Amino acid sequence: MASRLQLGGDKTVLLRVTHSNIKGFSSEVRFDLEMSVEVAKEQLWKKCGTLVDSMLLVLYDNAGSKICDLSDNARPLGFYSPLNGYHIKVIDQDPSSVSSGGWLDDTSLVEKYKISEEAYNKLNSNFRKFKEKMLSQNAMTHEKKLPENYVDDLCKSIKVGDRCEVEPGEKRGVVKFVGKVENRGPGFRIGIQLDEPLGKHDGIKGSV
Repeated sequence: MASRLQLGGDKTVLLRVTHSNIKGFSSEVRFDLEMSVEVAKEQLWKKCGTLVDSMLLVLYDNAGSKICDLSDNARPLGFYSPLNGYHIKVIDQDPSSVSSGGWLDDTSLVEKYKISEEAYNKLNSNFRKFKEKMLSQNAMTHEKKLPENYVDDLCKSIKVGDRCEVEPGEKRGVVKFVGKVENRGPGFRIGIQLDEPLGKHDGIKGSV
């Protein structure tokens, strides 16, 4: 099972990586088996932030049993015979590391930035001003709303037999009906027969 993802002759390996201090960190990383342990550490440093000199890598099999420490930075990763599905745990040995004490997991431990109302209002751009601008624009849009008879006037310019395109959907067809339909509320209805065999009816008056 451990090597089910590993192809013959493949010089890479896919390993699951976790971190001793960052409980929420878990990532699948593909490594070149010919790279040195030090290069692998540099690759992991970019992902978890633990410095190379403070990093110890521990290799586990896919059942969770420890195999060994990758203690020799100069050896190629393949020397330790990791297989796809194995697990590397990054041990951060720096007691003053930024990841120690749960700082990168528990945001409640991080001091929050606070700003006074006066300073916030003096900002050239903030969410409150953005919200006020959007409300103002929406109000202007409502003031410019279309007249109540806009649809009726539009329908008068549409004739049965006209070609049309339905939006959304970009489906084309032929106008089969324009008019009012009993028991369907006020206003005009337009029936469309689509070129493709779609929809529930053929657009004629009796099916609208």
